[in-house]
Amino acid sequence: MSENQKFQLGTIGALSLSVVSSVSIVICNKALISTLGFNFATTLTSWHLLVTFCSLHVALWMKSFEHKPFDARAVMGFGILNGISIGLLNLNLGFNSVGFYQMTKLAIIPCTVLLETLFFRKKFSRNIQLSLAILLLGVGIATVTDLQLNVLGSILSLLAVFTTCVAQIMTNTIQKKFKVSSTQLLYQSCPYQAITLFIIGPFLDGLLTNQNVFAFKYTPQVLFFIVLSCLISVSVNFSTFLVIGKTSPVTYQVLGHLKTCLVLAFGYVLLHDPFSWHNILGILIAVVGMVLYSYYFTVESQQQKTSEVSAQLPQVK
Repeated sequence: MSENQKFQLGTIGALSLSVVSSVSIVICNKALISTLGFNFATTLTSWHLLVTFCSLHVALWMKSFEHKPFDARAVMGFGILNGISIGLLNLNLGFNSVGFYQMTKLAIIPCTVLLETLFFRKKFSRNIQLSLAILLLGVGIATVTDLQLNVLGSILSLLAVFTTCVAQIMTNTIQKKFKVSSTQLLYQSCPYQAITLFIIGPFLDGLLTNQNVFAFKYTPQVLFFIVLSCLISVSVNFSTFLVIGKTSPVTYQVLGHLKTCLVLAFGYVLLHDPFSWHNILGILIAVVGMVLYSYYFTVESQQQKTSEVSAQLPQVK
């Protein structure tokens, strides 16, 4: 098997793992939050990261991967920024309508494209831009309902979009710059993310829910779903870094919208959530956009690799 085939197989595996684990954790957390009333999302995320770090530490002890220390300031800044972006996304949802929150999630792709174009000189072809536009239109139709605006909510949404874009771009660039794997980066940045959310989590959750996470009644059923959520999160966090490292931040966001469509579909089939014609139409349009993006991304990646190999041939001679 050639290196190119191994890379493609690894990428497909990473994408599949990301979709399965993300949809699973959404269903698990929906039961935990909606059914059992555990509304402390930011604190729960800090527990996710702690369990992820402990799991990776065990994997390191078993020599499943090699510890590779690098720029401590870069790791710390990256970890804290990731933690802040998660907190801002939760605040964004808390201070805005669901429709406006979905709009800000849609804005992450154009913002990422803009930042990568301005600061990294990355070029996106018209075909890629068109497929992304179709995708965003479809997801918008499927998910955006009401658009209620307020000043504080708008500021929080802008900060959430910006920090999320920068954090995801850094996930890709750090792996390439320091030649570290997704596992090595996740292992070193996890403690900083977890500590950041441990500090701000109870405060943010209290602000959004008017409840105290430490005063909540932890029944065996609640504890079961918390443990299950934490275990699934190991796969979610690992696959997130893996996908961004193997592809790009934009591709990861495209994958995220695929997960949104799958969650809507699973919600209708398994949980009998309300479903309307615009949900179906939006999902179909989004799928068309995803297929087009996947096709053009694959074709252009292969063309780029072919041109890189051709450019190196004279040097080999």
